[in-house]
Amino acid sequence: MHKRSPNLLFACFAIVLLSSHCSNRNTLEGNNRSQEEQYYIPSDFESVEKFDSHIHLNTEQTHFIEQAAKDNLRFLVIVDDRPFGITMEDQQKIVRKQLKAFPNQIAYATTFSVKNFDSYNWQKETIAYLEESFMNGATAVKVWKNIGMDLRDENGKFVMIDDPRFDPVIEYLVSKGIPLVAHLGEPRECWLPLDQMKLHKSYYAAHPEYHMYLHPEYPSYEDQINARDHLLEKHPDLKFVGAHLGSLEWNLEELAKRLDKYPNMAVDLARMSDLYYHAMNDWEATRNFFLKYQDRFLYATDVQVRETDNPDEMNQRTHEARMHYWKFFATDEVFAFSDGAGSYKGLRLPREVVDKIYWKNAEQWLPKSFDKLR
Repeated sequence: MHKRSPNLLFACFAIVLLSSHCSNRNTLEGNNRSQEEQYYIPSDFESVEKFDSHIHLNTEQTHFIEQAAKDNLRFLVIVDDRPFGITMEDQQKIVRKQLKAFPNQIAYATTFSVKNFDSYNWQKETIAYLEESFMNGATAVKVWKNIGMDLRDENGKFVMIDDPRFDPVIEYLVSKGIPLVAHLGEPRECWLPLDQMKLHKSYYAAHPEYHMYLHPEYPSYEDQINARDHLLEKHPDLKFVGAHLGSLEWNLEELAKRLDKYPNMAVDLARMSDLYYHAMNDWEATRNFFLKYQDRFLYATDVQVRETDNPDEMNQRTHEARMHYWKFFATDEVFAFSDGAGSYKGLRLPREVVDKIYWKNAEQWLPKSFDKLR
């Protein structure tokens, strides 16, 4: 029997060890590459295209738009028919002027007035107004909570969004493929006293007219949600985006029921503080919710852009807020609530899901906006 030399055996052993080391190193490097390909990191923020589908642009100053360009973000400007702040007409003038100056940065959602709702030709006048808005660049329509919380008919009865008199206008939108963005109802906290609110106390302290705890004679929270649901049942082909998590921010299971029942319903995420609480209370369930319904969420902030004497400071705060949202969706970084309520962890969603939230879903649900941006 031929004997192998000790040197040869040592050499073979060394080769085996080296091969094993290289194999382990390649596996680790492959895992690292896989992780890098599957998840974003904070520094990816600027390289990823983003779309904010809920902005209120209440100034002709351009600092906000310029910062958005630096952050690789475009946005939908929302026009509201609200009884305070800048009028609907002035909102429209501002956005049309900015749209001409920044056609590749901005899209906008028009609205319609319900001032003469009891007029016999309100539907005809409203459709004509919308047609004129679309000719001037509007790509979606927004309705606000004044429907259901302000508007009353000639008999003093509250008018809800499922009122038959809205049907011709809604069917017109369906026929044109125009999506409806809707802020209907309010967060459920609106029906609580101020000292029991967690997230929305400052708004209702400033706007007691919309603090429903003070107005028990008004339609209830359930009335608002039921009317919205009935609208979707009546118009199943309507492409519908429920602002502020569809006013179901308090319970992701309740929101899931609607997303299951109404396939043409999506929601915008302009109620991020509620999501932070969900992540704090049940991180796994919140993350799984985003994974399951990943095609139904639109990144949104509801930022109110006003005149400022210090645009640099505002831009810095705006950028920092955007980075915070990005880290919440893309990383598992831990954040503390400023009021000491606790901490919550980012969802660390896969790149594919983050891309949908920030761009692809808006492209799907607001297609005419992206026709304008191309």
